[in-house]
Amino acid sequence: MGEMLYQGKVKQVWSTDDPDILEFRFTNQISVFDQIIPSLIPRKGESLNRTTAHWFKLVEQEGVCGTHLVELNAPDRCLVRKVEVVKEPGAIPRDAEWVFVPLEFIVRHYLSGSAWRRFQRGELTAESLGVSQDAEYGVKLSEPFVEVTTKFEAFDRNIDREEALQISNITDQEFDSIVQAALKVDEIIEREAAKNGLIHVDGKKEFALGPGRKVVLVDTFGTLDEDRWWDAEAYSNGECIELSKEFVRTHYINSGHQAELKLARDSGAIDPPIPALPESVIEETASLYSSMYERLTSGQF
Repeated sequence: MGEMLYQGKVKQVWSTDDPDILEFRFTNQISVFDQIIPSLIPRKGESLNRTTAHWFKLVEQEGVCGTHLVELNAPDRCLVRKVEVVKEPGAIPRDAEWVFVPLEFIVRHYLSGSAWRRFQRGELTAESLGVSQDAEYGVKLSEPFVEVTTKFEAFDRNIDREEALQISNITDQEFDSIVQAALKVDEIIEREAAKNGLIHVDGKKEFALGPGRKVVLVDTFGTLDEDRWWDAEAYSNGECIELSKEFVRTHYINSGHQAELKLARDSGAIDPPIPALPESVIEETASLYSSMYERLTSGQF
């Protein structure tokens, strides 16, 4: 029997009889704004697990990079190759293998989400995004826009390349290899999602360096939790219909909780507790996770 090593917002990490293998157990919890919502979404964990496994398989088949997935051992569980996690900035040895890169890599293809809000505030320029000065929400970027954020701080923080290299202590070449892998993974996701009328708007990924310091894709990605999706037909008619966890975020933005939370964090106050979701939103969210599994993978949930 293993023991729980880590409890995340929506995932538990357990040890196994093999010291090099971990078990991920996906819960039905859901989080937004770094807060766990006190409501469970039926079969959400299964959806995340099976969707990520689908992408891992394609990434390996098409030779993009390595992955840490060993196998699915239950609908909501999987076995993965253990990677060493070093949280102290700059402390990862340059010759370490099977080591986690303590950064999140975000690739954006459309002007939306936090990038849109930062663009409105002037924090992101039109030139950096490759859009016009009067660009509207939802416009497709001229080329993918890659951002890097911190991983082990209280809240994710956008950082430039220089700071990212300092925190991770990886080389320029290794950094570029990770970015190229992230872009190639998104090409696969975009292709597959388009088969069922979906637009892949943006998403975040995490990586490790494996044998020979080669890039290894880890954790979860390409799901409703890490990525944003729109309906392609609606988009062609001028609508950006959210088919992701952004749907839940929008609920809390409209309810005023997000504004209250931001005010508290800006002033250094304690976060206000996040309210439970209405039953109607829970049911709609559960339906979305199951239907999106089928649209993303072309499989049956």
